Amino acid sequence: MTDIRPRRSVLYMPGANTRALEKARTLPADALIFDLEDAVAPDAKEAARANVVAAARSKAYGKREIAIRCNGLMTPWGKADVAAIATSGADAILVPKVESAGDVATIVAALEGAGAPKSMAVWAMMETPLGILRAEEIAAAHKRLRLFVMGTNDLVKDMRARHTPMRLPMITALGIGMLAARAHGLTILDGVYNDIQDTDGFRAVCRQGVEMGFDGKTLIHPSQLEPCNEIFAPSSSELEMAGRIVTAFKAAQAAGKGVVTVDGRMIENLHVEQAERALALAAAIEELQAA
Repeated sequence: MTDIRPRRSVLYMPGANTRALEKARTLPADALIFDLEDAVAPDAKEAARANVVAAARSKAYGKREIAIRCNGLMTPWGKADVAAIATSGADAILVPKVESAGDVATIVAALEGAGAPKSMAVWAMMETPLGILRAEEIAAAHKRLRLFVMGTNDLVKDMRARHTPMRLPMITALGIGMLAARAHGLTILDGVYNDIQDTDGFRAVCRQGVEMGFDGKTLIHPSQLEPCNEIFAPSSSELEMAGRIVTAFKAAQAAGKGVVTVDGRMIENLHVEQAERALALAAAIEELQAA
């Protein structure tokens, strides 16, 4: 089984707000995105860049994964962002509006030219119709690409669609992104939920994200962390069943039995893989929370 890293809750932090960056050290997010793009006004871009690089270099965030979202390479700030992020010590760079394998190659070349370590991952914002239609090409583009972030606000805008409780206008795009990510072994995060006052609506969309297969969700406010962490973690009943499945399967193997059942349900290899993954994720979450 590949290494499992919790990414249930991934919180955007505005790069120009040093107080928010400091507060993020104590928030129960699995990962943080220091944002230089949408959350930062043009006249604050350079100061924000210095802020987030200093924050990433501080190593003051424990075991939380740190990504920095750059501005697009065609903007006045993009190239300088990538060069600064490359040696910032961040775990990943999040690239907006990725629309082709060529976009990924361009970012990788810029990172490597600026001295980025091999461990630095590329995360891609999937937030345009063209990007979604090329999702499989993008997912296969380079080994540095490890994760898709669904940019649902931009998708809704470009599709001239509407935000609805069941997100039916976005289901096709979410599904295509999911299939491409899974086909190439990528992590995939669901998009943000805009109404921070609507707790019930947020929880419903988190549950939908789990049902669709997302690894976690990007967030815009700390109040969303607790319900997101709860819903995207394996439940106690799921873990109890997972433990029983793994135990029964190992016992059957040791006894040379070809058929395994738990509660009258036949257990196949795929069920064992799912159970082992749930148990590994729970262990990784416990380790992260203990840090």
